[in-house]
Amino acid sequence: MSRPPDRRGQRAPRPEGKERSTAVLDVRGLNWASQQSTVTAVLGRRPGVLGVEVNPVAQEATVVFDPRRTSLAELRRWVTECGYHCAGQSVPSHICDPMVAPDPPAAATATATATALAGPAPVEDRRARPAEAPPTPAPEEERTPHEAMGHGGHATMSMAAMVADMRNRFLVALVFSVPIVIWSPIGEDVVGLHVPVPFGLRQDVWALLLSLPVIFYSCTIFFDGAVRALRARTLDMMVLVAVAVGAGWLYSLVVTLTGGGDVFYEAATVLASFVLLGHWFEMRARGGANDAIRALLDLAPPRALVLRDGEPVEVPTAEVAVGDLLLVRPGTKIAADGVVVEGESEVDESTVTGESLPVHKAPGDQVVGATVNANGTLRVRAARIGADTALAQIVKLVQEAQNSKAPGQRLADRAAFWLVFVALIGGALTLAVWLLATDRPFSAAMLFAITVVVITCPDALGLATPTAIMVGTGLGARRGVLFKNAAALEASAGIQTVVMDKTGTLTKGEPEVTDVITAPGADRDEVLRLVAAVERQSEHPLADAVVRHAEARGVRRAEARHFENVPGHGATAVVDGHRVAVGNRRLAAREGAGLGPLAVQRDELAATGRTVVIATVDGRAAALLGIADAARDTSAAAVAELHALGVEVVMLTGDNEATARRIAGRLGIDSVIAEVLPGEKAAKIAELQRGGAAGDGAASGSASGPGRRRVAMVGDGVNDAPALAQADVGIAIGAGTDVAIETADLVLMRSDPLDVPTALRIGRGTLRKMRQNLGWAVGYNAIALPIAAGVFEPATGLVLRPEIAALSMSGSSIIVAVNALALKGLRLPRSSADGLAASVEAAQGRRLPEAG
Repeated sequence: MSRPPDRRGQRAPRPEGKERSTAVLDVRGLNWASQQSTVTAVLGRRPGVLGVEVNPVAQEATVVFDPRRTSLAELRRWVTECGYHCAGQSVPSHICDPMVAPDPPAAATATATATALAGPAPVEDRRARPAEAPPTPAPEEERTPHEAMGHGGHATMSMAAMVADMRNRFLVALVFSVPIVIWSPIGEDVVGLHVPVPFGLRQDVWALLLSLPVIFYSCTIFFDGAVRALRARTLDMMVLVAVAVGAGWLYSLVVTLTGGGDVFYEAATVLASFVLLGHWFEMRARGGANDAIRALLDLAPPRALVLRDGEPVEVPTAEVAVGDLLLVRPGTKIAADGVVVEGESEVDESTVTGESLPVHKAPGDQVVGATVNANGTLRVRAARIGADTALAQIVKLVQEAQNSKAPGQRLADRAAFWLVFVALIGGALTLAVWLLATDRPFSAAMLFAITVVVITCPDALGLATPTAIMVGTGLGARRGVLFKNAAALEASAGIQTVVMDKTGTLTKGEPEVTDVITAPGADRDEVLRLVAAVERQSEHPLADAVVRHAEARGVRRAEARHFENVPGHGATAVVDGHRVAVGNRRLAAREGAGLGPLAVQRDELAATGRTVVIATVDGRAAALLGIADAARDTSAAAVAELHALGVEVVMLTGDNEATARRIAGRLGIDSVIAEVLPGEKAAKIAELQRGGAAGDGAASGSASGPGRRRVAMVGDGVNDAPALAQADVGIAIGAGTDVAIETADLVLMRSDPLDVPTALRIGRGTLRKMRQNLGWAVGYNAIALPIAAGVFEPATGLVLRPEIAALSMSGSSIIVAVNALALKGLRLPRSSADGLAASVEAAQGRRLPEAG
C-alpha cells in the first residue's frame, strides 16, 4: 500500500503495478448541493485523477485515481485547498486509519461480501502493525487560510455542528432583520409603523448599522463559498446568493454614503434570513438520509481486549494488529476478522451475513468482526484489521453506491451549472430591460434583477437524486441488499424478466430426503433406523441427508458393525443382526435383491429428477429413498413477489430437464431453460434480452413484449459470471464465489431469494422519487423565472420580492429532501431472517416501518 507523507512532509514511495484505486473521501463543509461542482472541478483537473463523484448529502466524494501518479495525501490536500475539510477516507475511524491508501476497486468490491462469508485469510506468521498511527490534526501548513483563521464556513464541522451553525447564522440575521424592516419603507407603508429613528440618525444610516452583523457574520458563508467556486472556475448557488445579497447591500451602501435615497437593506437582510432558514431546515432533513451508513459504522466495537504476555489489555480497536490474540468474552463484539484458536461459543453473525440463527464456533473456525459472541469465551487470532475487515468493506461498498451518479443526475448536475449561468445573465438582462424599456427607477429594476438571481438557484436540482439514492441504498443495506452504484439501482427499476440459477440460488445446494417408499409390510421408522445406522459411517453427501432426515423424525439410533464402503455403489453393514445395504441398483443386484413392486416407483422417482437410494435388508428390497436438492425456504415467496411486480421468472440451469421442472413446478416459476452448458448461459441471457422465448412455458404479454427485454440474472458460481455481466442487472448471492460477486451489480448478503423482489421494489421506489424530485425542481424554475423577472407585472401586478423568492426557493429544496426521505416508508417483502436490518435498526435505536 502507498503511505501518506510523513510529518516532515516527505512522500513515501508510491505503489507499483496498481492502475486504479478508489477512495471515499471525507469532504465536510458542503452546505449546498451545487457546491459539489467546486470539488469536482478542482479534483477533476488534477494529474492522476480518473473520476470524481461528490455527494453533498453524505459530505463525501468517491475519487478514482491512478496511485502511480498521485496519492491519498495529495487528494486530501487538494480538497482542503478548495476550502473544505478532509480527514482522509471516510471510514469507521475507531477501527481504520483514514490516511491508509485504499485497495483497487475490484478487490474491494469482491471482498465486500466474500470476506464476510468466506472468512479471513490465513494468519501470517509475522505480526504486522497498522500502516499508520491514528491521524493527528493537520499541521498548520496543511490547513487552508480560512481554517487557520477559524472561519470559512462549515469546513471542519460535523453535520450536526453544521446544522447548529446554520441555525445560529439564521437567528442573528432574523434578530437584526426585524428592526431593519420596522424602520424601512415596508414598515411604514405596508405595516403602518411610524417609529422614530434612534439617536436622531437618518433611516438609511440606522439600517446600515443594523445590517452589519448580518452581512459580516450571517452572510460570510455565502461570500466564502462564492470565492471557492470562482477560484475553482465554476459556478454554484453560493455565487448566486452572494451576488444577490452583495449587490443589494453594496448598492444601498453607495446610496447611503452619497447622501441618501432609495435603499433596500431590508431586502438584502431578509433575503439572507430566508435562505439561511430554508437551508437550516433542509440540512436537518437530509441529515437523516445517511442513517444506514452511520448505523453500520456504529456496529464495530471501539475497543478490544488483546492478550499481551497472557494478560488481557484493553486497547482501541484501531490499534489491533494482524496476529494479535483477542479475548472475546460472552456478550461482547469481536473486534476484527480472525480465526478461533481456543474456546467454543455461539456467534450471532446477523450484523454482517444477515443469518438470524447463531453459528457455532470452535477452534479453527473463522469469525467476522462486529459479530456478537453469545455465550462461551473465545480466543481469536486477528487476521484482517481496519479497512480490510468485512464490515469496513461493506461500508465502503455502500458509500460508493450512494456517492455514484445516476444517469439522470449527471444531466441535472450539468443543468445546474448552466442554470447558475442563466441566472446571472438573466439578472443582468432583467436589469437592462427594466431600465431601458420602462420608466421605472433604478431601485425597482435592481429588485427585479436580484429576484431573478435568487429564484433560479439550482439547489433543489442538485438535491433531486442524491438524497433519493442515499435513502434507497441505505434501505437496501439494512436488508442486506448492496447496490454497487446508482446505475444499478436505477436499472433494477426497469427489470421485466428475472433469470435465476437453480443450485445455490433457488435451492440450498445440499441434498435432502424428499420421499421414503417402503416395501409392503415394512415399518418405515424401523427401516430408517437401520439405514441411518449405516449412513452415519459414510462420508457421502447423500448419507448426511439420510441421517438428517432420520434425526428430524426422531428415529432411535442404532450401531452398525462391519461397515464396508463400496465405491460407486453404496455401503453395507450389519445392524442389530441384519445385513443392511444402502446404495444404487447395482448394489441391490449384488445383494441379490429384486425390487419387485418397488421397481415402477423407482422409475417414477428417477423420472422426476430425484436421486433414488435403494435400501435392502437381509437380501430383500425394503425401501426407496428419493433425494433431491432442497429449495430454499423463501424461494416460493420470492417468485410470488416477483409475479406481483409483473416480472417473469425464468430458471436457468445445467441440470437435467426433469429435475429443473420439478423444482420450477413447486416454486411456480414461469419458464425453464435446462441442460445449459456454463458457456451458454450468457448467450441465453442475450437471447432473452432480444425478446426471444424463455422456454416451452414462457409467459407472454407485457413482461415479454416486443423489442428488447430488460433482464436480471441471479447466480452464485464462477460459471454464472458471464451471464451476470451480460444481464442488464447482475445479482450475486452473497454466499457465492468472489468472481460472481465482483461481476454482479448488486449483492444479496443473506443469500435469500426474497431479497431479489426487495431489490426491485427499492429500485422502483427510488426511481419514482428521483423522477418526482427532478420534475419538481425543473418545473419550479420554469414557472418561477418569468414571475421573478416581472413578465406578468404590467398586466396583473404580480411581483415577487427577493425575500419571498428566497423563501420559495428554500422551500423547494426542503420539499425535495422530505420527499426523498419518505422512501423510508416503502413496504418491503417480509423475510424470516431480517438479521441485518434488526442489527442496524438496533444500532439506530429505532425500528423499521412495518414491512408488508
